Amino acid sequence: MSSQDTILLIEDNPKDVLLMQRAVRKAGIANPLQVVNDGDAAVLYLSGQAPYNDRNSYPLPVLILLDLKLPRRSGAEVLMWLRQQPGLKRLPVVVLTASQEYIDINNVYDLGVNAYIVKPVAFNDLVEIVKTLNLHWIIFNEKPQITI
Repeated sequence: MSSQDTILLIEDNPKDVLLMQRAVRKAGIANPLQVVNDGDAAVLYLSGQAPYNDRNSYPLPVLILLDLKLPRRSGAEVLMWLRQQPGLKRLPVVVLTASQEYIDINNVYDLGVNAYIVKPVAFNDLVEIVKTLNLHWIIFNEKPQITI
C-alpha cells in the first residue's frame, strides 16, 4: 500500500469526517485518507496547487468521496470542474451525501459521477458501504504488478 492509493474525502462536516475515518479503520482499509472541507480546497488539491502542490504529501487519489453540500463550491461544481480536466476526468467519484432529492441525483449522474450513496444513519451501515467501495473502486484501481 503506497501513498498513491489515497482516498480523497471532500466533506465539510467534522462529525462526518470522523465517522468516515472510523469506518475506514473498522473496515480494515489501509489506504490513506486525505480530507478537504470545501469545494475550493478540493479543486486546489486535485490540481496540485498550493498548499497541496507536494504530490508526495498530497497524491492524486484512487477514489474521491464527495459531499454535495459544501462551502465555497458545491460538490456538483467540483464534479463539473473535475470532468473537464483531461488528466483527472476519469478519477472515480462517489457522491456520499444526505440529499435524497431526485434533482441532485440526476444532476450529478449527468455530470459523470460513478455512484450516488445517501449517507446512512447507522455506523455499521457506513462500514459496509466502505467495504463495498473498497471492492469496487479501491482494489480495482491498484496498479498491477508486472513481472518479467
